[in-house]
Amino acid sequence: MDEANKRHWRGLRRARPERVPKAGPGQESVWDYPRPPRVEPVQATVRVELGGVVLARSDRALRVCETASPPVYYVPPEDVQREHLTASANRTFCEWKGEAHYWHACVGDREVRDVAWSYPVPEPGFEALRDHRAFYPARVDACFVGEARVAPQPGPFYGGWITPGLLGPFKGEPGTEGW
Repeated sequence: MDEANKRHWRGLRRARPERVPKAGPGQESVWDYPRPPRVEPVQATVRVELGGVVLARSDRALRVCETASPPVYYVPPEDVQREHLTASANRTFCEWKGEAHYWHACVGDREVRDVAWSYPVPEPGFEALRDHRAFYPARVDACFVGEARVAPQPGPFYGGWITPGLLGPFKGEPGTEGW
């Protein structure tokens, strides 16, 4: 992505919709997350399952919180069963984190294309994410934060994890394309 496009996307503001509920005790709202996004450690075990195999389990995961989106959870490469992942030719670009490289998963006879992504050379400020894998919850059998099973962020592009107590509305739902 050239610098002009990067500036354009970074300059977009997320207007808080009027229908956003205020977070109560034990809740958090994606509308209280910052822009630019924030990287923070996760205080619970993160687990990703596919075809009866735990693809990833970590007590050292990171999450990225950005206005309007559920957090995306990133697992250190040492905590991923990399023998089940193969590199994809797919690439996308995030104006904050840089060029994303994608991964296919193969467990037994089951292959899931572009199930995860990583940033081998993240942009400044996001170096902590280097080579960590983020998994799409909609493309695996289950994702957990602690014992809580997560729901996938709406839409085919985003990979946010919706945990209990997380309030939207979430980017990815119909009508949110401009957020």
